Amino acid sequence: MKIIKKEVLSLQDKETVLQLWNNEYPLKLNYQTMDDFDSYLNALVEKNHYLLIDDVNNISGWAFTFLREGEDWFAIILDNDFQGSGNGSFLMNELKKNKRSLNGWVIDHETDLKRNKEKYRSPMSFYIKNGFEVIKGKRFESEKMSAVKINWKY
Repeated sequence: MKIIKKEVLSLQDKETVLQLWNNEYPLKLNYQTMDDFDSYLNALVEKNHYLLIDDVNNISGWAFTFLREGEDWFAIILDNDFQGSGNGSFLMNELKKNKRSLNGWVIDHETDLKRNKEKYRSPMSFYIKNGFEVIKGKRFESEKMSAVKINWKY
């Protein structure tokens, strides 16, 4: 596995990461069109993309960092077939290299379904294992997502 860092994704990269997003995140968070996904990405400030590339040069994971209200934020998605074998931590460690702090929203329940109708498994234990703490009293609630804020500090 290797990681490629990019400021801008190619159309092919975007198509692959959109598919990854729609396969691995809860169905309520799926993007129906590339235009919708582009609108989301284009609204992010100071973004950097990290592509996890497998042995046959396929994207098997994607993470990105961005600036929101003066704080560094991130999101990470890993193909289900590559979870549980250290690849997520490998990708997370790359995000941490040039940051003193990272923030994210993490779904802390397992009531949402993925596109394939399987339950979405909360990645909370992954984040705790990777040094993140839950910020007490900070939740994001909407029709699409219920999540807690997490933070990692160097």
